[in-house]
Parts: sequence; structure tokens; C-alpha cells
Amino acid sequence: MEERYLVSASEDMLLAHGRSLDNCRTAELEKLVILDLSKQLLRQVKVLASCSALRSCTLANNYLTDVAALRSCVHVVTLDLHGNQIQNLPDLEFWRQLGSLKLLYLHDNRIRSVDNIESLSSCPNLTGLTLYDTPLSLQKGYRHIVVNSIWSLKALDNFVVSDEESLKIGNSGEGSRLLTLNYTSTCHLYPAR
Repeated sequence: MEERYLVSASEDMLLAHGRSLDNCRTAELEKLVILDLSKQLLRQVKVLASCSALRSCTLANNYLTDVAALRSCVHVVTLDLHGNQIQNLPDLEFWRQLGSLKLLYLHDNRIRSVDNIESLSSCPNLTGLTLYDTPLSLQKGYRHIVVNSIWSLKALDNFVVSDEESLKIGNSGEGSRLLTLNYTSTCHLYPAR
């Protein structure tokens, strides 16, 4: 994608694509509760710093590399960042501030480092996470590492985290007898649209 086609999110764009608590449009960014800016050719979303009441935020299929503007969205419960260009996630303090976050969609991004994922461990209520179709998801032992780094997880990549997986054991090598994935325990974290 050529850089000249990419845009920055504006206040008008947020108000046009957002909803308030009573499911109506609002004239104030501070009252936005639901926001869907998927497929908008966005390269940055700094204006989101004003959306302090946001509960559900969809920024899927854009060209975002940085989501630091979401730091003030402390009430967000569902955050969809899939299909972007994200390589590095924010630090521990960023995720700690998003204490209400339960579902995080990061699949189809450029995340390749386990160190990035470990920062998510400070997000106390994170129960569902998607990371499939990332370079990280292709690494050996990926699922074991993620599940044992983020203890609050109940589902990863559309599969329930089993009791056997959530044993906080550092050995995932050849001799390990832990079941790493139970294909009968699926859940659909990311709804079909």
C-alpha cells in the first residue's frame, strides 16, 4: 500500500463510526462507547486518546504500527487490532492501565517476539487472545509459552486453555507429557462477520 493513501483518524471520523451508551451517535468523543474503524486505511489513531469511555474498539485491517493512544481508554473490554502492521506491543504499564480488557485480537500482525507477549501478563482480566497468523505463532512451543506467561487466559486462538496447559511448568521439551492442545475444546473468540 502506498503511503499517500493512508490516513490519520480524525475527530469527525470517530464520531461518524462510533456509538454512545444509548447506541446513538454523539457529538463528543468522551461519550463514545463503541467504535468500529475497520478497513479505513488508518496509519495512526492519536485522536483515540480522547475516547475515555470506550468499551469496544475495532481497528481491524488497517496499517497501524503503534497503539499507544489507547492508553487513556481504561474501560475498554474488547479490543480488535487484527490485520494491522503491529510488531511491538506497548509496555507492562500500558496493559496494566487497561484493567477491564477481556478480549484482545492480535492475529494477522507482525508480532514475532515472546517478549512482546509477556507485557500482556499485567492485564489482569485478559481471558481471550488471538495471535494466530503471526510469526510468533509459528515458533516451537508458542502456545505453551503464551499460556504460561498470561495466567488469566481462558482461551488462545479459538481453543480453550486446558488445565494441563495451564500448569505453570517450565518444561515444554521432548519429555513433557502435558497435553498442549485439545482440539475438542474449541471456542470462537473471533465472531464471523
